[in-house]
Amino acid sequence: MTFTTISKPIPLISGAEKVKGLTIYTADFALSGMIWGKVLRSPLPHGRIIRINTTRAKALPGILAVLTAQDIPGTLTGRCLQDMPVLARDRVRFVGEKVAAVAAENPDIAEEALSLIDVEYEELPGVFDPLAAMREDAPILHDQLATYRGLPRPVPQIPNCHSHVRWGLGNTEKGFREAAYVFEHTFTTPMVHQGYIEPPAAVVTVDPTGQVQVWSNNKAPFLLRVQLANVLGLPESQIKINLLPIGGDFGGKGAAMDVPLCYYLAKMTGRPVKMVMTNSDDLLAGNPRHASIIRLKTGITKGKTICSREAHAVFNSGAYGAMKPSPIVNLPGASMAGGCYRIPHVKIDAFSIYTNAVPCGYYRAPGEPQMIFAVESQMDMLAAELGIDPYEFRLRNGLWEKDEIVSRRHHQHPQTQPGTMGLENSNISIRGEPVENVGFREILERAALASHWKKPKRKFVGRGMAATHRHAGLGNSCVELQLNHSGQVSLVVSVPDTGTGSHTIFQQIVAETLGLSLDDVAVMVGLTDTMTKDSGVGASRVTHITGQAILQACEKFKDEILKCGAITLGCQRKKVTWSNGRVVGSERALSLAELASRTSSRGKSICVQAEYQKFETSKTRAFLVQVAEVEVDPETGKVTLLRLVTAHDSGTILNPLAHQGQIEGAVIQGLGYGLVEELVCEEGRVKTLHLGDYKLPSVKDIPELVTVLSEDREGPLPFQGKSIGESSISPVAASIANAVFDAIGVRIVNLPITAEKVHLALKKSQQSVSRLE
Repeated sequence: MTFTTISKPIPLISGAEKVKGLTIYTADFALSGMIWGKVLRSPLPHGRIIRINTTRAKALPGILAVLTAQDIPGTLTGRCLQDMPVLARDRVRFVGEKVAAVAAENPDIAEEALSLIDVEYEELPGVFDPLAAMREDAPILHDQLATYRGLPRPVPQIPNCHSHVRWGLGNTEKGFREAAYVFEHTFTTPMVHQGYIEPPAAVVTVDPTGQVQVWSNNKAPFLLRVQLANVLGLPESQIKINLLPIGGDFGGKGAAMDVPLCYYLAKMTGRPVKMVMTNSDDLLAGNPRHASIIRLKTGITKGKTICSREAHAVFNSGAYGAMKPSPIVNLPGASMAGGCYRIPHVKIDAFSIYTNAVPCGYYRAPGEPQMIFAVESQMDMLAAELGIDPYEFRLRNGLWEKDEIVSRRHHQHPQTQPGTMGLENSNISIRGEPVENVGFREILERAALASHWKKPKRKFVGRGMAATHRHAGLGNSCVELQLNHSGQVSLVVSVPDTGTGSHTIFQQIVAETLGLSLDDVAVMVGLTDTMTKDSGVGASRVTHITGQAILQACEKFKDEILKCGAITLGCQRKKVTWSNGRVVGSERALSLAELASRTSSRGKSICVQAEYQKFETSKTRAFLVQVAEVEVDPETGKVTLLRLVTAHDSGTILNPLAHQGQIEGAVIQGLGYGLVEELVCEEGRVKTLHLGDYKLPSVKDIPELVTVLSEDREGPLPFQGKSIGESSISPVAASIANAVFDAIGVRIVNLPITAEKVHLALKKSQQSVSRLE
């Protein structure tokens, strides 16, 4: 199909403004009379608050307010599970938890006031390992768990577990009886930060009537309004969320963060309050990716096909579950334990466990990088055990058209006994869903070809393969199209652009559908009091859901244009047509500018709204295969990623520039996950509190990147596109781990794959060989 604007590499609408430094982010935003808020954080991972003395802080010149939990309602907050206090009331559960807040004329005074607040604690035993937290003798961190709003039911009977979800397909017991070989392996992954440049920030003002206005770099403004209404005890109509540009998100900017405190400080002082987290604050008390412990048990037939798999995933939730937006309060990516493979019997148990660590939230493809690292590492381990090439093993077991995969719809488990972790109980509902337009084998073959899979390599160089698939995201969205006096069409959307280029793609969709130039379409962001509900940015939903709403709005808009054009031209509606951005009828044509002028002179305006929602997952998936090529220094263990081939079943690419940007950004984050990144915690204390200590990949770490794209298969997005934002991050770590094994014969099952781990593994391997000799 030939397009005019779709499939063209259009630069970001906001690009020029951003590179000139003109974009106003939340931390830049200011109101007249604005003051600054700061928070005092707990130095203990677990402790009872005995006493808080704020006398000296209140006496400091320039201090306008000091808050403790005694000054505000005790309502708990959270995106779904409401289990987190705005300020710690009786005890603290992690290092960095908010204990008190101050408002001052400037940030320096606020910082000084924090040092003047005296808090007496009684230190309590902490639990930091999620497996230890599940034992019967573990300290119970939330003794009121059963009373929390948003808690999935029934309440798990496992200590410190707030969510146990089971997904399944077939009968794994039957599958294992059919197996000739059974293998079991365990993998671990660390906490990692989203790595966005802009830290969380908020400005709140409360007018004399009690009307609340919020400026926040929150990617889901309508859901933020719901959170605030719940925790503040206000009607949603009393809260207005103003959208500002967001300097990176990657899943980390959906929680309320400091907004409730800004509200209380603004209400107390009668002045607008701004709070901005530092990078250290964010690393200490943000909402990083969950650490995980994943055990896979896989059965193989004599014909070397996978017949059964059980997955047991334990996620370290940290001190609270409030940061997770899913109703299951768990990680949906755990449902990917079947991978891209034809496995008739699958059972997946995922546990989200409280510990005395920083509360974890969502990060690009939540749960998938953890599970795909385990699944794709084990695929190579199985291939090695069976004496088959990893590529051939994947071809043999790959999904075919109409094969069933584990449904992402969750199934809450029945009650299980403490310590058993639910694996013995198979009396539950399990189901699968068929996949269509399956392009896995084609993409696998193209990845192998582009990576020179069978080409000889020099010593200590290895190649590793990994695969995944991704659905298009679900949710709802509302948009508005209006004709301006100038003849320009304004598209009003209810989602901010987090830097992904979504607003540019929206502009392209309107221009393509209405036959306009890009200059004829302006994109604006609506407010929460003028638009209806929207699911917000995330879960690969934006282009899918908002894009479909835009297509519907364009059809309504064309209909209104033709109706008004017929009246203006004095002819019947059926005699009027739309062509190249003009209304044509009675051998006359009207431009949009002329139509706008004539319509407004009659006191009319052309404005339409459209809503779209979808909550059923498409049967079409976007498949992805990556091949990493690494070189390992056998003396030091250093791993250098030389080349990464990333092959995508992409459908129609709406904007090649933005599409490639999403691929490269996710690949680099996956590289960091695989090789260098770790939010290091010791006894609940984060040790990497500076971006100089927390190692993010730099330009020198980026390998040669080869992208292979296939647009042959249709997708559920507008113009038959497929999602791209999240899939590219998930297989990178596994492809590197597999390449390291190919290079030097040692297997790393604990991320990140550091030089120290490789060196130690080599040393142990050599010692084992020496003992055998």
